[in-house]
Amino acid sequence: MLLASYFASYRVQRQLLIDSALEANRAYAAKLAAVTETTLGNALQQLAYSASQCALHPDDDQLVQAEIDRLQQQSNLFNSTLRVDAQGVVRTLSPAPLQHLAGTQASSPAALEALRERRTLVSTPFLSVANNLLVIVSQPIFDANGHYQGYIGGSLYLRERNLLNSLLGTHFYQNGSYLYVVDRNRRLLFHPDSQRVGTLVGDNTLLDELPGLLQGTRRLVNSQGVEMLAGFATVPSTGWAIVSQQPLQQTVAPLRQLVLNVVAISAPLALLGCLLLYWLTQVIAHPLRQLATVARGTGGQQPTERIHQVRAWYAEAAELKRALLFGLNLLQERIGRLNHDAQTDPLTGLFNRRGLQQTLRLLQAEKRGFSVVVLDIDHFKQVNDSHGHDIGDLVLQRLAGLMRGTCREGDLLCRTGGEEFLMLLPGAALEVATAIAGHLRLNVEYTPIEPVGGITISLGVASWQPLAGDDPADTLRRADHALYRAKQQGRNRVCIDHPA
Repeated sequence: MLLASYFASYRVQRQLLIDSALEANRAYAAKLAAVTETTLGNALQQLAYSASQCALHPDDDQLVQAEIDRLQQQSNLFNSTLRVDAQGVVRTLSPAPLQHLAGTQASSPAALEALRERRTLVSTPFLSVANNLLVIVSQPIFDANGHYQGYIGGSLYLRERNLLNSLLGTHFYQNGSYLYVVDRNRRLLFHPDSQRVGTLVGDNTLLDELPGLLQGTRRLVNSQGVEMLAGFATVPSTGWAIVSQQPLQQTVAPLRQLVLNVVAISAPLALLGCLLLYWLTQVIAHPLRQLATVARGTGGQQPTERIHQVRAWYAEAAELKRALLFGLNLLQERIGRLNHDAQTDPLTGLFNRRGLQQTLRLLQAEKRGFSVVVLDIDHFKQVNDSHGHDIGDLVLQRLAGLMRGTCREGDLLCRTGGEEFLMLLPGAALEVATAIAGHLRLNVEYTPIEPVGGITISLGVASWQPLAGDDPADTLRRADHALYRAKQQGRNRVCIDHPA
C-alpha cells in the first residue's frame, strides 16, 4: 500500500506539473500575442497620425521628412520609416543613412501590396535586397479631396533590435523553456537561435493545426527529438503564431527529487510501521497457530486441556476456540458412544465379549484379582419353541434386570452368547462370588416371568489371583467347566471350580 501510494502520488503530481506547465505556457503565449497585437496597433496609430500630417502638404518633402524623422526617433518601434508616393517612388526616408534611396522605385512585395490595397496594412514578412527579414507597417495618405497620395510606412527588422524584438526576446522563465514566432507561411520570425530566424519550419504537428486555432496547449516532439510542453496563441491582425514551450524532462525533474525526499523522510516511519504491523500479526496469529497445532493433533497434552490454555483474546479466535472445543467434545462423545455400542449387547444392554476382553486386560495389567460367574438359562430352547423368539428376548431382558439387581457396584455384567451370561466381580473372593451366584439363582427361580411362568439357571464360579500366574482366559474356561457340571448334576444349581 505504501509503494502504491508513492506511485499514485508521483503520477498525480507529475500530471499536475505537466498540466500546470502547459497552462502557464499557453497563458504566456496568449499574453505576448495580446501585447504584440497592442504594439502593432499603436504603431498603426502613430502612422495614421503621421499620414494625416503628410496629407496636409503632400508635395513639401522637407515637412514630410521632418515628420518621418520624428516618427522614427520618438520610439524604438521602427528600424526605419519612409514615405512613398502614389507612383511608387520613395520620396523620403529615415534614418539618414538610408536617404540615398530617395527617388528610387519601391519594388518590394510589401510596397507593391500597399500601393495595390491602399489601406492600413501589416505586410507579410519578406527578405529585402540587403537580405534583411522585415515587416512593413503602413498607412495610406489621402488628401482633403480623397485622392490617394501614396503611403507612409515603418519597417521592423526582425533580425535587429527594435521594440517588438525586445518584447519577444525578453523571456522570464529559467526552466529551459523558450519562445518562437512563425507567420502564416511557417517562416520563423523570432527564435532564440538567431541563425534560424527567416528559415521555414519543416514537419511540425502543432504548426499543421495552427490555422484553425486561436490558442491552446500541446505535448509534442521538437525537431531535435525532445518531448516538449507547448502553449500557443495567435496574433489576430497578422496571423503570427507565438509558441512558448519547455522540455518535459526539465518540468518533471524537481518532482523526482521531491519524491526522493518524501521517501527519505517516510522510510523510517514506514519501517517502524512494518515492524509494528509484523508484531501485531504475530500477536493476532498466535492463538490461531496454537489452535492449528491442537487441530493437527501434535503435542503431549490432552487436546481439551491444550485448547483451554489458548488465550483467545479477540472475538474471532474465541469463536474458533469455542467451535474447536465443541467439535472435540462432540467427537469424543461420538467415539464414546461408538465404543459403548461396540462393547454392548443391543438386546440386554449388558457388555458383550469385546467389553469383557478389554476389562480382563485391564485387571491383568493392574494385577487385580477377580471372580467370575458363568450362567445359562435351563431349557431356553423350549421357551423359544413354545412362546416364540419375542418372548425369548423378553426373558433374556428380564434376566439381565435380575442380574443388575444382584451384583455389586463396579461388577461387569456380560451376555456372551444366546442364553449365556457372565458376571465379572473384580476384587471378589471365591466365597463372595459363590454367595452372589446363589442369591441370583434363587431370585431367578422365584421371580415369575409372564407368559413363561418362571425359569431357572445353572451357574459356574471360578476365581483368578495375580500371584497364581494363570491366564484370565483359563479362569473363564474353568468357570465354563463348573457350569457344565451344574448342568450334568440336574441344573438349577451353582458349581464351584476350586483352585488346585
